[in-house]
Amino acid sequence: MSFVEVFTHYLFGIRYLALVLMVCMLMFALDDIFVDVYYWARRFWRRLTVYRNRDKFDENALFQKKEKPLAIMVPAWQEVGVVAKMAELAASELDYENYQIFVGTYPNDPDTQNDVDSVCQRFPNVHKVVCARPGPTSKADCLNNVIASILEFEKRTRVKFEGFILHDAEDVVSAMELRLFNYLLDRKDLIQLPVYPFSRSPWRFTAGHYLDEFSEMHGKDMVVREAMVGQVPSAGVGTCFSRRAILRLTEEGDGLTFDIQSLTEDYDIGFRMKQWGMEEIFVHFSVTDKKYATFAEQSRSRSYSGGNVVCVREYFPESLSTAVRQKSRWIVGIVFQGIQVHKWSEDWKLNYFLWRDRKGVIAHFLSFLATLVAIHVILLGLYDWLFPESYRFLSIFTNDALSVALIQINFAFFINRIFQRAIFVRRYYGITQALVSPIRLFWGNLINFLANLRAIRQVIEQGGNPRRVAWDKTEHEYPTVSDRALGQSLGSILVAKGVLTEDKINFALENRRPFERLGQALQRMQLVSADNIGKALAEQAKVEYRYIDPFAIDEALLADFSDALALKYRVLPVAKNEKGIEVASENRISPIALASLSRKLNKQVTWVMCQTGAVTLGIRYHYQGVECNPEPELNRAVEQGLFDADVAKDLKEYFYSLQIQFGDAIQQAGFIEAPVFNQIILDFDFAGDMRLGDYLVQEGVVSQDVVDSVIEQQKQRQLSIGELIDEYLLRPGAVQ
Repeated sequence: MSFVEVFTHYLFGIRYLALVLMVCMLMFALDDIFVDVYYWARRFWRRLTVYRNRDKFDENALFQKKEKPLAIMVPAWQEVGVVAKMAELAASELDYENYQIFVGTYPNDPDTQNDVDSVCQRFPNVHKVVCARPGPTSKADCLNNVIASILEFEKRTRVKFEGFILHDAEDVVSAMELRLFNYLLDRKDLIQLPVYPFSRSPWRFTAGHYLDEFSEMHGKDMVVREAMVGQVPSAGVGTCFSRRAILRLTEEGDGLTFDIQSLTEDYDIGFRMKQWGMEEIFVHFSVTDKKYATFAEQSRSRSYSGGNVVCVREYFPESLSTAVRQKSRWIVGIVFQGIQVHKWSEDWKLNYFLWRDRKGVIAHFLSFLATLVAIHVILLGLYDWLFPESYRFLSIFTNDALSVALIQINFAFFINRIFQRAIFVRRYYGITQALVSPIRLFWGNLINFLANLRAIRQVIEQGGNPRRVAWDKTEHEYPTVSDRALGQSLGSILVAKGVLTEDKINFALENRRPFERLGQALQRMQLVSADNIGKALAEQAKVEYRYIDPFAIDEALLADFSDALALKYRVLPVAKNEKGIEVASENRISPIALASLSRKLNKQVTWVMCQTGAVTLGIRYHYQGVECNPEPELNRAVEQGLFDADVAKDLKEYFYSLQIQFGDAIQQAGFIEAPVFNQIILDFDFAGDMRLGDYLVQEGVVSQDVVDSVIEQQKQRQLSIGELIDEYLLRPGAVQ
C-alpha cells in the first residue's frame, strides 16, 4: 500500500472523527447560543422597561446606610510577602469603618505569622488566627478555624457580625466593596462580586486566558444563571455570607461551616443555601467616582460603566504548569466531587446549569480534538492552494454535503463565540486585549485539556474517590499597590535621631508603670521632651508634626466641627486650607477614620501629629466646658517669682503628658483590648447624654467596678497644674 493510500485512509478516519466532533460541538454550541440569546434579550428588555422607568441608582445611597459589623476571612498558608500587603491595603483603602479582618495562619508557618503580626501592630482591626492543626490542611479547614475565632471575638466584644466575607490572600479589594455588601445584606444571604484578573501583556497567553474566561463568565454567564435560577455559586473570593447563612451552615455541618474534604468548598455552599430557600445575588455595580475604582484597568477603549465595576482583582498563574494544577483542582471539586455531592434536582433550570458546570470535562476534550482536526483541514487547504495540480485531499471533507453543512454551522457558531468573548473582554480591559482574545482561545483549550487529564488521573489514583484528592495550593503573586512601609518602633526612632541611647530606652521600658506607654514613661521620667516624642511619633506615622496651643483654636473652626466627631476620632480642628480642614491628633489616625471624617464633613481632611495631651485638653476645654488651661496659674507663679519661665515650660509639658482620655485609660489598664474597644465605639453615640463608661457597662463589656477603678486611676494620674506647682515648690529644682 502506497503512502498516498495510507494517508488517504488516515484522512478518512479524521473525517469520521470530525463528523462526530462536529455533531457534539453543535450541541454544545446551541447550549452557549441559548445563554447568549437570553442575556442579550434580557438586557434589551430591561433597557426598554426597567432602566426607562427607574432612575439610575445613586452610589451615594450606599453611604446613607448604617454600617453593619462585617468580618473579612483570609486563609493563609505560606503567604509571606502576600498576606501582609493584602491586609494592609484592605485596612488602608476600604471605604468603611465597621469591619475586622481575620487572617488564618498555621502553627508550623512562623514566617507568615510574623508577616501578619507586623500588620496587626499597625492596624488594630486585623487579627491573627492560628489553626489548631499544622498546615497545609484544606482551605475549608482554615476557614472553619477562622470562623471559630470570629465567634469568640463576638463573645468578647458583644458585637454580632452581620456579614462574613471570603477573600484569598492575593486579592485586591474594591474601595466600595463593603459598602455594597452592607447595603444588600438586609435582603440577601449570599452576595457575589465579579472577579477580574489583573492584565499583563496581551501576548502572555497563560495569564491572559484567565481574564478572557472570567470576563465572559462573570460578565454574562453568571448574570443569566442568577436571573434564571436565583442560584449563585461562590467564586471563593469576593463572597459575602449573611449571619443567618453562616449559622445555618455551621448547624448543618455539626459545628463545621465548610466541608473540609471539598476542594471547592465555596462552590458547594451556593447549592446548599438555594435548597434552604436563601436569597443569592451576583451583583454588577459600577461606580461613577474614579477614586472608588483605583485599581480598574486604565485602557481608554474600555467601557466607562463596565470598567468601573465593584469587583475583586488578583493575579492569576502565568506558567502553564501552575495553571494546569489550579484548574485541575477546580475540575476535581466542581465536576467529580460535585457529581457525588450535588445530585440532579427536580428543577430543570438548576439542572441545566449543573450540566453547564460539568460539561467542561467533555467539552474541553472535544475542543482540543476539534482544534487538532481544524489544523489538519487548514494544512490540507494550504496544500491544495500551493499545489493545485496535486492530490485534492481536502475533497475528502468538502465533497460531503453533511460535512460541509456541519463545518459551516460550527464555524458560524465559533465566530459568534469569538465575538461574544471579545465584547466582554473589551468591556473591562479595552480593545487591545479583546483583539488578542481569539488567539488565546486556542491556548486556553490546551490548558483546559491538560487540566482535565490531570484531574482524571488524580481521581483514578485515589481509587475513583474524588474526595480523597489532596488540596494542591497555588502559589500567589501580589501586585505592587501601596508604597506604605511598616513603621519603626518609637524607641528605634529616638535612638536613630540621637535623642536617647538604648540604655535609657531599656531603663524606661523596665520602669514603666503598669500599662504605661513608652512615650508616657519617657516624659514622666523627664528623659525626653514632648516635642521630641511628638516628632518621633510623626515620623513613625509618616506625617507632619506640629506643636499646637489647644486653648487658642479659632472659634469658626470649632463651630464647623462637632463634639461627636472630636470625641469619636479624638482629634481637634487646627486649621483650614484650600482643600479642606486640618486636624491634630496625639495618635496615629487610620486611613479609614480619615476617609470617614472627610465624608461626614463633606471636605478633604488632612492631619498632623501634635504633642501628647494637647488634643485631650482641647476637647475638654472647648467641647466639655472644663477649665483646664494651665497658662493662667503658671503665669501667676512666674510673676510671683516662684520659678522662672523655663520651669513653667517644663511644668506645662509635664502637665500635658499626664492627660489621658477615658478610652485610652481603660485600654492601657488592660480591661479592654484595642481591637475590641475600636469595634465597640463604632456604635456609641458620642453626641448623646450617655457617658462612654456607662455604655460599656450597659453592653456588658466591663463591670461598673472596672469603670470606677479606671476613673479613679485617671484622677490619680491627672494631677492639676496647682498640684504640680505645689509639688515642685516642696522639692525645689525637681519636677516629678
